[in-house]
Amino acid sequence: MNRRDAIQSLDTLVQLRSTEVDKLQTELARQEATRARYQANLERLASLAEGSGASGKSAAGRLAPALALNCGQYKQAVFTLADHHRTDLQLHEANMAVSQRHLAQAWTRRELLGKVLEQQQDALAREQDRAARKREDEIATQSWLAGRA
Repeated sequence: MNRRDAIQSLDTLVQLRSTEVDKLQTELARQEATRARYQANLERLASLAEGSGASGKSAAGRLAPALALNCGQYKQAVFTLADHHRTDLQLHEANMAVSQRHLAQAWTRRELLGKVLEQQQDALAREQDRAARKREDEIATQSWLAGRA
C-alpha cells in the first residue's frame, strides 16, 4: 500500500470517527432534553404537593374528615411519584455520564486519527517536494552539462 492509499484510508477512518462523534453528540443532546423534562416534572410535582392539603381548608378553618383523608392520600401519591421520578432521573444521569465518557473517547480517537492523517499528509508533501527538487537539480545539471559541451 503506497502512501496515497494510506492517506485515503486514514481520511475515510477520520470521516467515520467524525460521524460517530456527531451521533454521540446528538444522543447526548437527546438525553439532556430528557433530563430537563425530568427536572421540570419534579418541579411540577413539588408544586402540586405544596398546593394541596392545608391550602384547601374550608371557611371554618378545618377540613372534613373525608376531604382531609383524600388530600393526604393525594399528597402521598404525589410524593411517591416524585420519588420514582427522582430515582429515574438518577439512573438517567448515570446513563448520561456513560454517554459522555463514550463521546470523550470517540472524540479522542477521532483526534488521534486526525493527527496521524495530518502527519501522513505532511510526509507525502515532503516526499513530493523532495522529488520535485531532485528533478529540478537533474534538469539544471543536464542543462549545465549541455552548455559545457
